[in-house]
Amino acid sequence: MRDMKIVASVLLLGLAGCTVNPSTGRSQFLLLSVEQAQALGEESKLEVVQQYGGELESAEVTSYVERVGRSMARLTEADYPDLPWEFTVLDSDVVNAFALPGGKVFASRGLLARLDNEAQLAGVLGHEIGHVTGQHVNERISQAILISGIVLGTSVAAGSSDSEWARVVPIVVGAAGTGYLLSFNRDQETEADEQGLKYMTAAGYDPAAMIELPEVLKGAGDGSRPPEFLSTHPYPETRIETVSRLLAGPYAYTQDNPAFRKFPDRYRRDALQHLPEPARAP
Repeated sequence: MRDMKIVASVLLLGLAGCTVNPSTGRSQFLLLSVEQAQALGEESKLEVVQQYGGELESAEVTSYVERVGRSMARLTEADYPDLPWEFTVLDSDVVNAFALPGGKVFASRGLLARLDNEAQLAGVLGHEIGHVTGQHVNERISQAILISGIVLGTSVAAGSSDSEWARVVPIVVGAAGTGYLLSFNRDQETEADEQGLKYMTAAGYDPAAMIELPEVLKGAGDGSRPPEFLSTHPYPETRIETVSRLLAGPYAYTQDNPAFRKFPDRYRRDALQHLPEPARAP
């Protein structure tokens, strides 16, 4: 009898959590509500900022990155433009970028120093926006909750309160902390690249800049391992293959089209020249 109740709980949980993402059109298993996911992102932001040396004290760079990010965030689908989007530059030499639920997007000073133009920055931020609209953190936590069995036999399937979820999520995330939230599988990373291409193109950026990122960043490691941005994202060869296929297909109209630009001069003027000297790439 107890086994039957567990099976019934799993089935109810699955039915309650299945939804179609309005951005990707993909069916997803999501247990956290929009409000719960936003609260999780807000709670995790402080830990992330502290871990990466705090926010960069440069109003010029912060304003610039915010402007580029919001130019794409406002073009997202459904209710996503209404999220409390934040684009934070972290004062760290570590080459990385990531996103938390609720529109919290981060890029490090070390990453900005490696880029050559605004379209590359748009590619980075668009990819992270894609993680948010793809609901990848929510999806990852929801799958972990189901597999762990923590909620089996509870009232979650019937609709748990926020306070109940506040107890469940930290147990699932466990000792890994926010590192768990920022780790995505290869399919999610590829989907984020596809989303990023969509958003940067809609904002008028040359999507070919996305294919430049692996080459620009490959020398940023210490020789024994790649920078975090590359190690946590699709293999460079896979990424180049995916983006090349899209550039030759649905985005072919953007190539050699003056309507889609990279803006290298603007990037140097509004970003690179305001970064601290030690952070600049050799």
